[in-house]
Amino acid sequence: MIWKKYWWTCAAALILLCSVAALTLHPGPALTAFGDISQLLLILGCTILMSANAVSGRGQARIFWGLMAAGCSLWTASAALWTYYEVLLRQDVPDPFVGDVILFIHIVPFMAAVALRPHRPQEGQKLYFSTLNFVMLLLWWMFLYAFLVFPEQYVVTHIAVYSRNYDLLYMLENLVLLCALGVLAAGVHGAWKKIYWNFFLAAVVYTWSSETINAAISRGRYYTGSLYDVPFVACVCWLIWAALLARKMPPAYDPVTPRRNRLLAMTPRLAMLAILSLPVMSFWTVFADPAPEPVRHFRLMVTLVAVLVLGLFVFLRQYLLDRELVRLLRQSHNSLENLRRLQTQLVQKEKLASLGQLVAGAAHEINYPLAEILGLSERLAGHSGLDSSQVSLATKIGQQARRTCELVSGLLSFAQQAPAEKALVDIGALLQRSVQMELLRLETRKIHVEISIASGLPRIWGNTNQLFQCCLEIIGNAMDALDEVGGGIFRVTARAENNEVVLEFADSGPGIRQPERVFDPFYTTKAVGKGTGLGLSATYGVVQDHRGQIACHNQPEGGAVFVLRFPIAAQSVGLQPAMATA
Repeated sequence: MIWKKYWWTCAAALILLCSVAALTLHPGPALTAFGDISQLLLILGCTILMSANAVSGRGQARIFWGLMAAGCSLWTASAALWTYYEVLLRQDVPDPFVGDVILFIHIVPFMAAVALRPHRPQEGQKLYFSTLNFVMLLLWWMFLYAFLVFPEQYVVTHIAVYSRNYDLLYMLENLVLLCALGVLAAGVHGAWKKIYWNFFLAAVVYTWSSETINAAISRGRYYTGSLYDVPFVACVCWLIWAALLARKMPPAYDPVTPRRNRLLAMTPRLAMLAILSLPVMSFWTVFADPAPEPVRHFRLMVTLVAVLVLGLFVFLRQYLLDRELVRLLRQSHNSLENLRRLQTQLVQKEKLASLGQLVAGAAHEINYPLAEILGLSERLAGHSGLDSSQVSLATKIGQQARRTCELVSGLLSFAQQAPAEKALVDIGALLQRSVQMELLRLETRKIHVEISIASGLPRIWGNTNQLFQCCLEIIGNAMDALDEVGGGIFRVTARAENNEVVLEFADSGPGIRQPERVFDPFYTTKAVGKGTGLGLSATYGVVQDHRGQIACHNQPEGGAVFVLRFPIAAQSVGLQPAMATA
């Protein structure tokens, strides 16, 4: 592609120009200005490009490029300080140099960006755990600098020890970054693999060039613009190439394999290992450190501060972990309850389907002999040649035959449940009508009715006749329950809740002995001769056919409650908000 050739041409020309300048120009202001300004502009361009990637990126990729831009910004600040001393002030950079601290820290955001692993799909609720681990590791690197390098830099200045410790710690920091990049580059696929490999190779060149420059500075052979700077320029050009590659080829997520999941578990272990290293370093400071007394006191103070800060992060992580475990436990409990509810619904549906097939044929066969028995009993009861006891016996036969006919009719009604035509239903008006129909019977049985139906209820999708029969069935059961105790209170409530319409039928009766079995076919709480045990089973089937839910439970203060939930129809048309009470 043209843009690739263009960049490599520019990079090759810049590297060649730096090499020619290093070979032809003598050390002096001109070479120093050329080297410092060209490197500063190059690092600044890398910072701008990575910032642009962060702005155009999404999710974890945006955070990745933001961290890379932060590291490059620190790098730019260090290079700007170097340029300020050598170009503007025209004096050697002081030793120790405050920019060394910034230069050491600029690797830390790079490590944080790599540890973020932007090639993986984002895990929203787990992201803050990873962030805490990153922060703990970053603080540990800051502690290492304050413990090993800073005392000889500012507490008791010792240039030789300071330079040695700085070079070793900086090399260790770069090697850790190299290892992380190498593991990622070897384990991913697609566009991210190319990006990681380019970053890895650029980091290899940078590590080699920085160690070479540090060794030359220690021997007094380094000057700005020398051949030692050529690999450094190549490294920054390579970083710009990696950023351009990501900009022209947006990387996609890479699936996580189980092997890499085990590798990801190393981050919290490394964080804990960093914390456990603090007492070891304190022990070394007290019993084995040959440094002067002020340095040892400073190191002990730094260690105590690090223990306090990292301890707070451990406490915060444990608090968040406990909260996450409680959330998962609650979610597991809800999932188990939903599974049990679904299992119960499936069992109930299977029962209804099996019984429907069974009774459909049996009911038709029983109807004919029942009709004959009923007709013959009526003829026998009306025969003039029978005495009173025989007439009474024939009457009882007719009564039992009629009851059997009612049972068979209920069986047929139960067996012939089928999806009916559905339309938008004003469930509030339907419930009001069903209560009004039974209101006179309720009041004659000393039952006080309380109605609270919210007007403007959203409509539901259903069959008006089936839903009306369901309401009458539940009202009838409440009426029978309250009749046993000589009356009471019957409350009917309807409201909208989330995306559902909720109907509640509550009575102050004796309650239900086994509410978990109330929807089982042929189970009844009524006295013998008062119920077939099929009404609530049929109601359950109708509610399920309307994609609703029905539940029953006893109240703590006494009485039973039936709760029906129906989903709101998408084409629901609301009414004017008001409250109907009676």
